[in-house]
Amino acid sequence: MEFNHTSVLLEESIDNLHIRPDGIYVDGTLGGGGHSSAICEKLSADGLLIGIDRDRDALSAAEERLRTYPCRKELVQSNYAEIKQVLRELDIEAVDGAILDLGVSSFQLDNADRGFSYMQDSPLDMRMDQDAPFSAYDVVNGYDQAELTRIISSYGEERWASRIATFIVKARREKPLTTTGQLVEVIKAAIPAKARREGPHPAKRTFQAIRIEVNDELGQLQRAMEEFCDVLRPGGRLCVISFHSLEDRIVKEVMNRRADPCTCPKEFPVCVCGKKADIQKITRKPICPQEKETENNPRARSAKLRVCEKI
Repeated sequence: MEFNHTSVLLEESIDNLHIRPDGIYVDGTLGGGGHSSAICEKLSADGLLIGIDRDRDALSAAEERLRTYPCRKELVQSNYAEIKQVLRELDIEAVDGAILDLGVSSFQLDNADRGFSYMQDSPLDMRMDQDAPFSAYDVVNGYDQAELTRIISSYGEERWASRIATFIVKARREKPLTTTGQLVEVIKAAIPAKARREGPHPAKRTFQAIRIEVNDELGQLQRAMEEFCDVLRPGGRLCVISFHSLEDRIVKEVMNRRADPCTCPKEFPVCVCGKKADIQKITRKPICPQEKETENNPRARSAKLRVCEKI
């Protein structure tokens, strides 16, 4: 299947990377290779792109797309939170820049077999790594009512989380829920008619929550933010594009803490904790897409780009 994905905030993120032609750059969320293509265009034959993705299909599509560029390329099936391990295996100590484009790709959403979309009926899957043993089926049919309520409320920010969890547990008592279509019907039944008519698709928040849980997206992001800040060379930049408030909160918190790590009480006249900043924030406020981009690509609407630089 063709890997179609429109890269969000492409120009802004590439500009902020300050790419050196002979540098080493990491695309931690390779996808179809959109951001990687733009990086490779600026690299010479001495430059190196390291592309990481959990998804085998993404790696195959990106390899084909990047084939014609003269720079060196290392495409690795891994989780971006494993960046230190990836670099160790490539015998690389530090990198000149990195980009993370978070969330699910258009290809994964549009490929019915993967079970990410509430718009198509398919098996309950949602695994970014097809070899992982744990899927959406396990969450929907295995979590108790309290756990379902917690993840739908926390990760989906869904006000009807408790009702949805109750309805899921009731439905699966009769028979396991095996498809996205079945889950959508249960969610629709749980949400009052007036609420269903307002706002986004009634299943959107619950599907987001289950996907985040299946792939441990927030836990991996927390770890990855620390690891990527660690592996940047002085002057190296990290660009992170997030798509919802939970992701953006983690990105912002790690950048803030590492740019101002002092733990001394505010009333102390001088710092005595000795903690020194190792990054500086390039973006005080996140960069958001221009109106033209959101018109052409509605999925870009909620995107936020934050950038930091190693001191």
